[in-house]
Amino acid sequence: MPHSSRQPSEQAIQIKGACPHDCPDTCSLLTTVDNGVAVKVQGNPAHPHTDGVLCTKVSRYTERTYHPERVLQPMKRVGPKGSGQFVPVSWDAALSDIASRLKAIAARDPQAVLPYSYAGTMGLVQGESMAGRFFNKLGASLLDRTICASAGGAGLVHTLGGKVGTRVAFFAESKLILIWGSNSIASNLHFWRYANQAKRDGAKIICIDPRKSETADKCHEHIALLPGTDGALALSIMQQLIVHDWLDHDYLANYTLGWEQLRERALQWPPERAAAVCGITVAQIESLARDYGASVKTGAPVAIRMNYGLQRVHGGGNAVRLIAMLPALIGAWRHRAGGVLLSSSSAFPVQRAKLERPDLRAGRSPRTINMSTIGDDLLHPASAEFGPAIEALIVYNSNPVAIAPDSAKVVQGFAREDLFTVVLEHFQTDTADYADYILPATTQLEHWDVHSSYGHTDVLLNRPAIAPVGQARPNTQIFRELAAHMGFTDACFADTDEALCRQAYGDAVDFDTLLDKGFVTLDTPEAPFAQGRFPTPSGKCEFFSQRLADRGLDGLPDHVPNHEAPGSSAAYPLAMISPPARNFLNSSFVNVQSLRDTEGEPRLEMHPQDAATRQIQDGDTVRVFNARGEHRCRVSLNHRARPGVVHGLGVWWRKFGLNGTNVNQLTSQALTDLGNAPTFYDCLVDVQAA
Repeated sequence: MPHSSRQPSEQAIQIKGACPHDCPDTCSLLTTVDNGVAVKVQGNPAHPHTDGVLCTKVSRYTERTYHPERVLQPMKRVGPKGSGQFVPVSWDAALSDIASRLKAIAARDPQAVLPYSYAGTMGLVQGESMAGRFFNKLGASLLDRTICASAGGAGLVHTLGGKVGTRVAFFAESKLILIWGSNSIASNLHFWRYANQAKRDGAKIICIDPRKSETADKCHEHIALLPGTDGALALSIMQQLIVHDWLDHDYLANYTLGWEQLRERALQWPPERAAAVCGITVAQIESLARDYGASVKTGAPVAIRMNYGLQRVHGGGNAVRLIAMLPALIGAWRHRAGGVLLSSSSAFPVQRAKLERPDLRAGRSPRTINMSTIGDDLLHPASAEFGPAIEALIVYNSNPVAIAPDSAKVVQGFAREDLFTVVLEHFQTDTADYADYILPATTQLEHWDVHSSYGHTDVLLNRPAIAPVGQARPNTQIFRELAAHMGFTDACFADTDEALCRQAYGDAVDFDTLLDKGFVTLDTPEAPFAQGRFPTPSGKCEFFSQRLADRGLDGLPDHVPNHEAPGSSAAYPLAMISPPARNFLNSSFVNVQSLRDTEGEPRLEMHPQDAATRQIQDGDTVRVFNARGEHRCRVSLNHRARPGVVHGLGVWWRKFGLNGTNVNQLTSQALTDLGNAPTFYDCLVDVQAA
């Protein structure tokens, strides 16, 4: 099997590409190809953000592409749903049968067909371009893609006006950095490089996270608040800024909307109240606010790097709103190294309508299904309110049986014998085990794509480095050919992948430069909100959102307690969060042997104090349970977990679990306050020795 230790010959070439995975770094890649074989994947040193450095996962990408268990031909189910029993078939036989089944269902109601996809690739072309055209033409149900970031995205949109913020490279110039809800070393490596530069230059770095992560280990201070209490902490910081007059009154007067209302609400959150809610000390809150407010007098730039963990709770959208407001109180936006960053994705002028062609719906208005409630939705009977029962599911770029919440229900839905399921995949995942057909898809080394980012502002192009392995085909080609079998003759289904890459940005990005360099940096202002000009309806940072008020919601943000608040249940006294295992990316890479060997096995991090009361020893097999189910794994007793909180590191494939489950057996389908997103970190459990 080709791997990175193989020495290339003198005839080897390097192909520029882009990392496709769900990470804010979106690295530029160089793939070394020797006699048609990819032998090495490395970071592109010519790309300033990547700087030649890749994470451990992607540096081993050849192991994924040439994995001995990769699906390399179409497979048809022959055993019961979930048994994983398949036989190979030809592409034509598979596509003909799939088209025949979809035609019959669509003749009754095309909304009974549902696409299910997310960020198995972040590519604009292999993601929703040709697939979007296919499902729009069919009239299938729409999918609300909420599984990761929609709560935080909604919080930003209703505060800053879009998913925008501080340019990541400028964090290197900050004098105080709050890393809020992010294990940057594991999930945002190149940001950590800038933060480390700031640290070497004298900056103070504070980590705010329930878990004492690898990043927290490297920070000057760690504030281990309870899950779902970030909004309360932000309000208390505001209260301290107000009572000590650590405020930029000029910025507040000229560039914000709703200050007096926010001021009144924040004053209700003295440190004593917030400390009780957050499970931290009054002194920690006072010190944090003092550090943050000091820039009003010193003029030193301060910046906040949020990540998505903090918004995976009931009040996640409000929490992001509150944190995103903090820079306006102290005028941090005046500095290019000040402000806040959660996502930069609104900076990209993606031509989604050209790629996905919603006009192909021809006036139809299909229903929308939330991907985060797929467990309930697959079990939902037809009704006037819901519409037709879901009869066919086409899964690509996702592994819902492993990653969707309340997975006992997800499994029950996928196990329906009357559900026709097609899965485009590289491997026989938990989801693929329930497919009627598995169609072999290409990896990033084998197809064209173009990428935006949510952590920087560079557009990246991915060229195919090698020919498709086996009979694998790009997602685009699969949907093109399926469209042909369905009898769809619209000219847009003939667009090549390179043409789709060109359509993604139109004239907004010079494609010749992309072809040459592999990346193009967008022209964005260094200090975007130094003089206001927020992309909100008012042009200001909106503490009060009239758009939310018009929907019957509170126009002001507030702390919204968890659905399952810590301490609220005697039966399930422990809060569980499920942060990503360092060597995986969601459920990707779980089957790469070298990475799984490094990660070990599914485990639960637990504080020794909680273990002692349950007679649990380090390394024991434990039963983690609540009303939704149970998950068995090894326990790791350490001080990464604070008392009262346990960490089920994810997302392992269920088939690698001791009892065929993973942590999502325990998570719920309850949704967030904004964005209709899942609440993975809003979950109460108890733990027993097994």
